[in-house]
Amino acid sequence: MNTRNNLEGKKVAYCTLGCKLNFAETSTIGKQLASLGCEKVKKGEEADICIINTCSVTEAANKKDRQAIHKMQKQHPNAIMVITGCYAQLKPHEVASMDGIDFVLGMNEKFEIATLLEKMASKNEAPSIKCSEIRSIGEYHGACSADDRTRHFLKVQDGCDYFCTYCTIPFARGKSRNGTIAEICQLAQEAIDKEAKEIVLSGVNIGDFGKTTGETFFDLIKALDNQEGDVRYRISSIEPNLLTDEIIEFTAQSKHFAPHFHIPLQNGCDEMLKIMKRRYDTALFAHKIQRIKEIMPHAFIGVDVIVGARGETPEYFEQARSFIASLDISQLHVFTYSEREGTRMLEIPYKVSAQEKKRRSDVLHQLSAKKLKLFYQSHIGYNGRVLWESKKTEGMMNGFTENYLRVKAPFDSNKINCYESVIVTPENIDPLHE
Repeated sequence: MNTRNNLEGKKVAYCTLGCKLNFAETSTIGKQLASLGCEKVKKGEEADICIINTCSVTEAANKKDRQAIHKMQKQHPNAIMVITGCYAQLKPHEVASMDGIDFVLGMNEKFEIATLLEKMASKNEAPSIKCSEIRSIGEYHGACSADDRTRHFLKVQDGCDYFCTYCTIPFARGKSRNGTIAEICQLAQEAIDKEAKEIVLSGVNIGDFGKTTGETFFDLIKALDNQEGDVRYRISSIEPNLLTDEIIEFTAQSKHFAPHFHIPLQNGCDEMLKIMKRRYDTALFAHKIQRIKEIMPHAFIGVDVIVGARGETPEYFEQARSFIASLDISQLHVFTYSEREGTRMLEIPYKVSAQEKKRRSDVLHQLSAKKLKLFYQSHIGYNGRVLWESKKTEGMMNGFTENYLRVKAPFDSNKINCYESVIVTPENIDPLHE
């Protein structure tokens, strides 16, 4: 059967949940199907094929996955339903038990969607489950997303070998693996050639880059910095023990890397870090923040924190809150601990009540709001290089400076995806971002 004849003109609806990595991979799948004649469904049209790329970082994420699946089925009742991503990898039979599912595809199989659809003339009578044993997978699939975004997300690494006690990602994404620097630079250059002005380096544990190629993350950023083009890079979440001083110092003097860091702390109490099996202590974390601010005082630093994990006594939480308050950071990303089947955290007897989890979350959200406000106030008068985005809200447009200050201006379509030098003022700041 001719592939193009079978998929030519088919309407495809995409739904992506979760992390930037998922968005990059959905974009890559979309490009594969587009090359075979598929078209992205337009608003109001009914799709022939629905592809839902799921997340499973918390139980709440699983619930959102199920809601998204039901919504897509209601909007596109006759479509072939393909479910992939972390939820599909971790709970394939649970996903398959839902009505109307045709394919449940694991992490590695998601890149075979085009081949599977080519062989399929109509909906399956029963769900087809294709999920490889994830820890045995050594293949790496590169990806870069650009779907209606000013920002491009460039996948540089996949999987994780850390096995923190609260986390299922190693079971959903597999072992740490990556492409070569040459391959990733080629993907970056292709994005730049298509007028990408900002590229976010994404992965599960990007600082672990190079395990499968004998290279290092430092080698990668040096190579990317040598790419030609008016582009800037942001480093997405990087483990503090892998954020070396040489990476920090290189970022400070690089041509293209933004003074912006996203560093997972997860807890500000050393005893809790041991329970979580994290690979650093608060002293190392504090050193990283201090070093960044010493050489890049304007740098934006976002920090991930989990509240209410098993073992987090009131005393441990207060230690964490006090430590976080002492850090010269810009914003917190606060996550409430969620019980995950199969994790070692379930062996810890001390549990935090739902009510107390909410209270602790509220405390840290308030602390985050205070730190973000101070960060913006300290940058009044700062001359930033803003990249304007396409979204129009009440006649205004937004953009981010290199150090992630969000500013606004009257909408001007000629400025979309363009850089502009802007002085930050109380009138143009717009700090409502994650």
